[in-house]
Amino acid sequence: MAKRDFYEVLGVAKGADEKVLKTAYRNLAKKLHPDANHGSKETDAKFKELNEAYDVLKDPQKKAAYDRFGHQAFENGGGRSSAGGPGFGPEFNSSMSDIFEDLFGDFMGGQRAGAAGQRGRGGARGNGATRGSDLRYNLEINLTEAYSGKSATVRVPSSVACDTCKGSGAKPGTQPKTCGTCGGAGAVRSQSGFFTVERACPTCAGRGQVIADPCMTCGGQGRVTKERNLTVAIPPGVEDGTRIRMTGEGEAGMRGGPSGDLYIFISMRAHEFFQRDGADLYCKVPISMATASLGGEIEVPTIDGKKARVTIPDGAQNGKQFRLKAKGMPVLRSAQHGDMYIQVSVETPVNLSRRQRELMQEFDKEARNNSPESEGFFAKAKAFWDGFGG
Repeated sequence: MAKRDFYEVLGVAKGADEKVLKTAYRNLAKKLHPDANHGSKETDAKFKELNEAYDVLKDPQKKAAYDRFGHQAFENGGGRSSAGGPGFGPEFNSSMSDIFEDLFGDFMGGQRAGAAGQRGRGGARGNGATRGSDLRYNLEINLTEAYSGKSATVRVPSSVACDTCKGSGAKPGTQPKTCGTCGGAGAVRSQSGFFTVERACPTCAGRGQVIADPCMTCGGQGRVTKERNLTVAIPPGVEDGTRIRMTGEGEAGMRGGPSGDLYIFISMRAHEFFQRDGADLYCKVPISMATASLGGEIEVPTIDGKKARVTIPDGAQNGKQFRLKAKGMPVLRSAQHGDMYIQVSVETPVNLSRRQRELMQEFDKEARNNSPESEGFFAKAKAFWDGFGG
């Protein structure tokens, strides 16, 4: 049977560049790989044909010879490897090593990553120990506590090392045994087409050890669930969403593995007076019309529980802000403080008596020239209406 054109095998135009060839090869190899087709003879043959085509076209010299002479350029062993198979010599192994991880991550990467993770997170492949999980605890505090800092006690339910077996998982007086299936490696290998596939050992789940006589207290896990009281130091200046890490206070590792970490996430309750923006505080203070008009002094609360005096100038408008320097929140892990901003809100009097109404009416008659902003607005509005009327 005549060989198909190598460009046709890869599904690309003749003379395609290296990038196009590589992309086409990756896409087809994923579909035709033996692990994805459960040993189908038809797809296995196509997979070999694909590799032969790519082995030739990826090499600039071979590609040039093929473009000029076609398959005849590789007759009489010209394109065959020392192993006797078309396109599967050292060049093929080299090309595969460049893109192997990207191509077959779905088939092997998960197993390899899991195995590597077990080695790195507590040495699972050797003594059966695995690192414990990290834990999260949500702690709510108020703004005053965030200002001064505090020491909080939290109750955390988590796994701790079993006292009976000292975390080994084995019955006291016994020891875990080396897994007979993997010989303690934690992984088994199998041949799949041209590749050797490594998977976690099904007998020991990748730990490399099995427990013949498990501990009666923890059931062979090496850890039990308990609640612990931990003291957390909240530094001054923490903000909503701040994360505090407590190393080694997470879930205990299995069979003597290292413990995970505990992460405390800070959330902030709303304050009755203050709104926070970073290290700055904002406080909205209502004042009377008389104070806004005539001026005066007001006392406002500060976050440290003290009082501050603010001088209101005469003619203060609604929304005017006054800055109190360094009266805000402390900057986390710094000696600096933010500022506090007072925003006045001029309050309109309600439920006026007859005498108060009379006084307000008299004032309104006398104050025609004391409200330049409103007078300017209505003057412009009149000109606007006149323009329509014209």
